[in-house]
Amino acid sequence: MLFFFGLGIGLLNGFFGSGGGILAVALFEKQGLEVKKAHATSIAVVLPLSIISLVIYWFHGNLLLQESLPFFIPVLLGSLLGAWGLNKFSAPILKLIFSILILYSSIKILWS
Repeated sequence: MLFFFGLGIGLLNGFFGSGGGILAVALFEKQGLEVKKAHATSIAVVLPLSIISLVIYWFHGNLLLQESLPFFIPVLLGSLLGAWGLNKFSAPILKLIFSILILYSSIKILWS
């Protein structure tokens, strides 16, 4: 069963960038990890997948590196703040924020 979850995580990541993290969080929570550890551990799974996807996107000419450079510093700062802030919020608040983000993204995608 874990094999198929892993396959799904990889497929989502390949199709949508880092979308596999959403499924990874759900899988880790289902496996009994507490919310904060599930979110943090999903990064360890998604990072190598993102690197592999990046290389494949680049070889196929789909990577627009010049357009991504202006985001590099703000993304790093946001990542640092997010990792630091993970311990500042309770598990129910994190679940609420995560759920709202997924719901908002879903609605935005459907209506675009």
